[in-house]
Amino acid sequence: MDFAFDARTEELRAKLLAFMDEYVYPAEAVAEEQRAALASPWDTPAVVGELKAEARRQGLWNLFLPDTEYGAGLTNLQYAPLAEITGRSPHLAPTALNCAAPDTGNMEVLTQFGDEQQRKQWLEPLLAGEIRSAFAMTEPEVASSDATNITTLIRREGDEYVITGRKWYISGAMNPDCRIFIVMGKTDPDGTDIRRQQSMVLVPRDTPGVTVKRAMKVFGYEDHSHGGHAEVVFDHARVPVANLVGEEGGGFAIAQARLGPGRIHHCMRLIGMAERAIELMCRRAVSRTAFGKALAQQGVVHNWIADARVTVEQLRLLVLKTAWKMDTVGNRGAHTEIQAIKIATPRAVVDIIDRAIQLHGAGGVSQDFPLADLYAGARTLMIADGPDEVHQRSLARRELKKYL
Repeated sequence: MDFAFDARTEELRAKLLAFMDEYVYPAEAVAEEQRAALASPWDTPAVVGELKAEARRQGLWNLFLPDTEYGAGLTNLQYAPLAEITGRSPHLAPTALNCAAPDTGNMEVLTQFGDEQQRKQWLEPLLAGEIRSAFAMTEPEVASSDATNITTLIRREGDEYVITGRKWYISGAMNPDCRIFIVMGKTDPDGTDIRRQQSMVLVPRDTPGVTVKRAMKVFGYEDHSHGGHAEVVFDHARVPVANLVGEEGGGFAIAQARLGPGRIHHCMRLIGMAERAIELMCRRAVSRTAFGKALAQQGVVHNWIADARVTVEQLRLLVLKTAWKMDTVGNRGAHTEIQAIKIATPRAVVDIIDRAIQLHGAGGVSQDFPLADLYAGARTLMIADGPDEVHQRSLARRELKKYL
């Protein structure tokens, strides 16, 4: 395993670091000011469009997509350090580069499983950053950590599918630019193979019977920058059979293919979130005095900073190993590593951010620093894309299988 950055990665890292310093960090406060003046909190601040235009001009666009026809053609190992950098400003940088979830996963699905018409109608405008999208799988009535539990029905009637069900925490759905849902439901609810009951269909947002009911908060945050997390009702919504993604019964497999890259992308960005927290912790420590000496001279603060640095270095190596393995043996071959980083990274980063919050005192939980927002995002990732316990169960079974 060689994790040294190649020439192209070094070039993109340099450009991206400069882009962050010159454009993204200064835009954080501007975006908040502009959002306060918008008619709807879900509208996109003008500065976001400016960032996207500049990122595209600099060639910092669609870096996540390894497909050379549609994306930058980077390997996971090349993309990892770039995603880490964007994680330092998770609500602006990924969007500016057109590398934000859930659009990234949806573009990957359309690239791999969409037909020519679906790619032309939906993939191309997503790649151009002209529209946004949402992925509708999680449901409030069932334990969605087991995707076979979903109850949304996709019933065929002639040349149409009729979708009926209720979803929630559908990321991006509040954004007025969200034009398309990829909806997972059951086309064969009584099928003997529980992993072949599900299918995915493309449902335009303006389809009759589709209602975006409300925004779901996360630790009190509405997450405007990501287009919110919505409750969405599908009440006999009808779409053409041509809107099926892949084949009937292929929804579960498509979901697994979608979530693999998504999980490592989240972990890459989490490393950047941890680095931002460490930077803020150090700046606070050298600027504040308590009980007669700087916080930077307090032994407990030394421990927090040292432990955070050790943890980040460990996590980064595990993420890079996972990226390398995905590149060399494929996502299935890297299954153990993908689960390992999904278990280890969010919980460790939550702890680092928590220490940074503690060091900031009241400021740490306020809106004047990004730490509370970072904490909410990192803590959510212990649930999103499969809760820790599901990954632990699967990983333990794989380990035990060697001895049975």
